[in-house]
Amino acid sequence: MLEISSALAERLASGATTLAACWKLTRADGMVLGFTDHDRDLNFDGTVFRSSVGLDGSTLAGASDLSVGDGDVAGAISDDALSEEDLLAGRWDGAEVAIWLVDWNSPDDRTLLSVATIGEVTRRDGAFKAELRGAAAELERNGGRVFARHCDAVFGDARCGVDASNPVWRGEGTVTQDAGSAVLALSGFSSFDSGWFSGGVLTFLGGPLAGREIGVERHAQDGEMASVTLWRSLPLTVPAGTAVAMIAGCDKRFETCSAKFANTLNFRGFPHIPGNDFAFSYARSNGNNDGGVLFE
Repeated sequence: MLEISSALAERLASGATTLAACWKLTRADGMVLGFTDHDRDLNFDGTVFRSSVGLDGSTLAGASDLSVGDGDVAGAISDDALSEEDLLAGRWDGAEVAIWLVDWNSPDDRTLLSVATIGEVTRRDGAFKAELRGAAAELERNGGRVFARHCDAVFGDARCGVDASNPVWRGEGTVTQDAGSAVLALSGFSSFDSGWFSGGVLTFLGGPLAGREIGVERHAQDGEMASVTLWRSLPLTVPAGTAVAMIAGCDKRFETCSAKFANTLNFRGFPHIPGNDFAFSYARSNGNNDGGVLFE
């Protein structure tokens, strides 16, 4: 239920047109930007809501049946506000958006319409459009565990128990050639066997994608040089000399957990669970029906 001050309620009832929409965007790294569809900047809640981006958006659509509310916000890409580089680097992915209805004559008279997160962002002709996902979108996320042979822990997390920062599992190096695709040439990983980082994670420590993590599909080592293929292409060109780090890959198999990490006590899968063939099997007259173990 919206909380509306008496002053704002009177303004709404009067049919006055001194109302503006304001969006407060908070990134995961704590950076905050404010925008408004008014023709001048507004200031409240410790944030300057800028009009220069020319933001326009739809209010989140909601429903009483808890279906996912959605909407969007669009505006011009600006170097000193929402830069194209930041959008391409994914720095605004998952950012929180607080949407306010404000009386621009008296910004203290305002009401919070909704809080959403930024979903897919598209760019075209110097402008951007961001999908807004309402709080009900969280209800679509899968919860609980699935009983499967493979481990469902994330390598290096509390359930896994392996210290991913250990130099045995983590290495640092540099990009040796400008890269703008899914294949990178790296140096600094010669102490690791070929394939050690396949299925792992590469993190950019500097450059235009600083802080961005991307999954590693394949790691091949040839002497001092490493060739790394990522699961998706780079959104921006990464120059030679950019520092990177890689964490060892884990294919979630019990055999790998034992041979590579010696961590079977923390294995979070069920390696001995019967498969579909066993689940749908049935007794045969010519089978070994002696009451013994059917699955080992």
